[in-house]
Amino acid sequence: MAIELVIFDLDGTLVDSVADITCSLNHAIAEIGEKKVFTLAEAKRLVGAGVENLLVKAVGISDNDTVKKDLLKGHFISHYTQHIADQSRPYNNVVETLRTLAGVSKAVVSNKLELLSRRLLDKLSMLQYFDAVYGYDTCGQRKPSPVPILRLMEALKKDTNQTIIIGDSGSDIEAGRAAGIKTVAVSYGYRAVDTLREAHYIIDDMSEVIPIIRALS
Repeated sequence: MAIELVIFDLDGTLVDSVADITCSLNHAIAEIGEKKVFTLAEAKRLVGAGVENLLVKAVGISDNDTVKKDLLKGHFISHYTQHIADQSRPYNNVVETLRTLAGVSKAVVSNKLELLSRRLLDKLSMLQYFDAVYGYDTCGQRKPSPVPILRLMEALKKDTNQTIIIGDSGSDIEAGRAAGIKTVAVSYGYRAVDTLREAHYIIDDMSEVIPIIRALS
């Protein structure tokens, strides 16, 4: 059966967004009086598990310190909303690949908030290519849970043998495998290739997914 749905991770897969995330992270930290300043490389290691996890790991906030967490999150989201696409750009051949896949349903499943995921894609003139965009708040669960993928397939009426997921992290691969679909890892994202060995395929450029989809069809 042909591949009829391609699911994409967002940060580190479709878009290199770490510079804007780092700026907003450092802004939020400064706003609560912390002296830490993160480099791009340091922030990159923290990206991928949602804004709360990013901030908690960055500052080392206790799970019980809800006031500080909410304050930090508020500063981050306020700044990031305004500066979400200052430096963020789609990776090489991403837009061209989305255009090539014009006859295939496409969706984003991100551990970002849905609103921020949509805003980033819209600012980069990419939202038009997707039939659905899910953030971690859409279903109340984030990858590596397969729930967002399963809910998405149900909404778009696609089967497991009609669907693949493309991502840059072990969470994407784990979620895809748990959902029973084929998984594709990109080597150019935010995680080392050695952490992506469980993927069914590893690609160095988004355009390489086209022959994989054709082979699976």
